[in-house]
Amino acid sequence: MSDATVSVNPIKRVLSRVDWGYLWYQIKKSPLTLGGGAVVLIVLFLVIFAPVFATHDPNAIDLRARLAAPGWEHFFGTDEVGRDLYSRILYGGRQSVAVGFFVVLVAGFIGTFVGAFAGLIGGRVDVVIMRLMDVVLSVPSLVLIMALAAALGPSLINAAIAIALVRIPIYVRISRGQTLLIREMSFVTAAETFKASKLHILRWHILPNILSPVMVQATLDLGSTILLASALSFIGLGAQQPTAEWGAMVATGRNYILDQWWYSAFPGFAILITATAFNLLGDGIRDILDPKQKAR
Repeated sequence: MSDATVSVNPIKRVLSRVDWGYLWYQIKKSPLTLGGGAVVLIVLFLVIFAPVFATHDPNAIDLRARLAAPGWEHFFGTDEVGRDLYSRILYGGRQSVAVGFFVVLVAGFIGTFVGAFAGLIGGRVDVVIMRLMDVVLSVPSLVLIMALAAALGPSLINAAIAIALVRIPIYVRISRGQTLLIREMSFVTAAETFKASKLHILRWHILPNILSPVMVQATLDLGSTILLASALSFIGLGAQQPTAEWGAMVATGRNYILDQWWYSAFPGFAILITATAFNLLGDGIRDILDPKQKAR
């Protein structure tokens, strides 16, 4: 069996257990979940195909159109050097949404594996790992993220790394808690009886059975991560000029908020609807995957 097959099969096993008919039925029953999912799909479609929908080069300077109001030429107006805000918001969405997925993938992968490993091994290893996680969680997350981002240097990738490092303990605690329950089940006991290695048990029995709560947490984290990345850019620790990014655009636009309201309003609205849509989708998925809700 190839390494690729070994790594993909657990994921296929998880997907094969999903009752897709029930999932779609529950989504249709919840207007907020359906609306959030629709908005998420629209946002992803727009940012992926930003070059198709953009009307101008997002970095093209036109001083003749400096701080122009929204109109047919510039749908969302222009900034202080005449750059088209509509096009910059589309391209800025690529930055903000990409940071969200990067943080969720990195923090989710590392945290899930470490938590499952700690729960399966137990003993001193478990104690040491969880005490380290408690130390990180004892510090206010925003303060720690700001400190790490400042230490790494102001850039969007460093901001994403800082957010991912701080979010890891959340996934560690979720996966460890699920692992402590699953390792007492009969199929894990049977695997241990037949002298299966810890790595085999972790890969084939633990990870496929703890992915559901991890996926729910990841969906919820996407919205909060976009807000955190935008906040770091707003205070100068994230994206830097001339990069188009929603938080940085709001930060620059506040200097013109009294007369050119559109400068901050439109990127701020993009942050609001995107984060809200991901949160609504995550809440809906959490309710659907809740065993008590499914029993009802």
